[in-house]
Amino acid sequence: MNKKRLINFDNETKISNNFTFEEDISGKGEHNFVLSREQDVTAIIKDNKEQFNESDKRDPYGHWNKVASIPMVLYYDLKAKGILDDPKALKKWLNDPDNKYFRTREGTV
Repeated sequence: MNKKRLINFDNETKISNNFTFEEDISGKGEHNFVLSREQDVTAIIKDNKEQFNESDKRDPYGHWNKVASIPMVLYYDLKAKGILDDPKALKKWLNDPDNKYFRTREGTV
């Protein structure tokens, strides 16, 4: 049986750091542990939806418009995957319909 324990919780960012001890199921006496980070993104998604609904159609000039807001946990995941450092990959990620909840305005990037 795996036992997940909260290490700490940041009330401002809603990020929790967890420790999970994985018991040996192979019979080899091997045990593993996992450190994980989770974030409650309910408020971020709600704010994004409100901003999306209140925004005008795409600025005809396309300059300096906030197009998305992403949670810190996701930011670090995208950074680790190299997506944040690759403008083409970031545009693809932002335009992916699966990521629409992070968008704050219509259009394509």
